Amino acid sequence: MRIVRLSLANFRNYIRLETAFPRGAILLAGPNAQGKTSLLEAVYLFTHARSPLADNDRQLINFLALREEQPFARLEAEVEDSNGPLRLELRLFYERTTAGEPRFRKDVLVNGVKRKPSELPGVFRALLFLPQELRVVEGAPSDRRRHLDEAAAQADPPYRTAMWDYHHALTQRNALLRALQEGGGDPSQLDVWDEPLAAAGSALLLGRARALAEIETLAAPLHRRLTHGLETLHIRYHPAWDPSRPAGDADGLQHELPIDAVVDHTKWKADQVRGMFLDHLRATRDQAVRRGLTIAGPHRDEVRFLANGIDLTTYGSRGQARTAILALKLAEVEWLRARGGEWPVLLLDEVFSELDMRRREDLLADLACADQVFTTASDPEMLPAGYRECAQAWWVEGGTLKPYSPETEKS
Repeated sequence: MRIVRLSLANFRNYIRLETAFPRGAILLAGPNAQGKTSLLEAVYLFTHARSPLADNDRQLINFLALREEQPFARLEAEVEDSNGPLRLELRLFYERTTAGEPRFRKDVLVNGVKRKPSELPGVFRALLFLPQELRVVEGAPSDRRRHLDEAAAQADPPYRTAMWDYHHALTQRNALLRALQEGGGDPSQLDVWDEPLAAAGSALLLGRARALAEIETLAAPLHRRLTHGLETLHIRYHPAWDPSRPAGDADGLQHELPIDAVVDHTKWKADQVRGMFLDHLRATRDQAVRRGLTIAGPHRDEVRFLANGIDLTTYGSRGQARTAILALKLAEVEWLRARGGEWPVLLLDEVFSELDMRRREDLLADLACADQVFTTASDPEMLPAGYRECAQAWWVEGGTLKPYSPETEKS
């Protein structure tokens, strides 16, 4: 899979960009804050219609365009994959309501046909390597859940459907719980949301368990190689509601389990888990009403990374976290490739500044066969010479691209 042509209008600092990209290695060089990361962000948006670098979609519209009467941004990509060409389009714009008020809107089109954003993952696959992804190991549980969801949604169509269904049911159930908390009422009203929440929640739990088991199988040998055999990586999944717990332990949350506990959640059947989760939701209704929120479920799951039994989130060094995330990302590349039958587009943003030369060479060797790899670097000299020689290089400055050579940087 690869991007053949990319067109941007009023996106971040790109007023207008129209560029064709080849197969293989693509190097984006230039000073900081000139548009290198934004270009990778634009490509990644075609995977989920959501940016990992913005708090909201409005931030993606160029600040000068926001002064216009009808601000908009448009991203278009021609994509080539094993099933033939694809044309993807993302439109971000303000429209007027019947009352004349501005309202933000996002449209997703695939081959000219409007699609829901939830239908986009899996149509185009890409993996983004960011320096700040150390937060997946070192950060909050929500960072780890989000990372897992973004990868799994590209590989598993039923999983991405369950994500959206769960979020919708959880939002509605929590709103009803707050209403019951504040005004009272019959808790049996929750029946209408407990059923869809249990169905989607069981699908997420089993999907996450399977995904992490498969990814760990790929990541462990990569991690051993990166550490010269000195460390063994394990990825542990701790559901906030765990079907493996005793039936009477309805309010037990994942943090009460030992962090190194090994439970095989892939053995459970979907109908079995759905029924047990539904029983849990009903058994904890009184507590949920008192708190005004759903107590446990996939929205509170945890994932932990252990090296030689040491929990890296709590006790790991910066170097150990960096090695773990590199092994994880490389495993996800191989996992998505196996699931989708072809390489995802790879987007590497300034990741080489975090690695020594040996690991830079190892990373590029692992990705050498990919259909298309975008790499950004404020200092191209940090990249191995062999990579610089084979990559098509662009100089990025002020939201514009031009062919790059060492002389370009000096001019």
